[in-house]
Amino acid sequence: MSGFLYPGGGQPLYNPDTSVLAGMSQTQLQAALTNAQNALLQLQTGAKVVSLSYAQGDGSRSVTYSQASIPGLTALIMQIQRQLNPFSRRRALRPIF
Repeated sequence: MSGFLYPGGGQPLYNPDTSVLAGMSQTQLQAALTNAQNALLQLQTGAKVVSLSYAQGDGSRSVTYSQASIPGLTALIMQIQRQLNPFSRRRALRPIF
């Protein structure tokens, strides 16, 4: 896992090979991302409960979110986005004097 460290050490970068989403195809990941984003929009616009289902290599998964689950759903969206494009990281902005 040493290939997944920040320059100079620090926190490990996202590793798509060990992610809980490993094994899902790009099509499955994109569908899961779309479903999660729609669920987040429904929660944020006043829906009380949203159910989300997606297929994974070893079966299907189903999760139900409520208003209190918005941070968890946001984290899921970010994880799927990282899985779809794990090496696309924005570099830190540094001031130039």
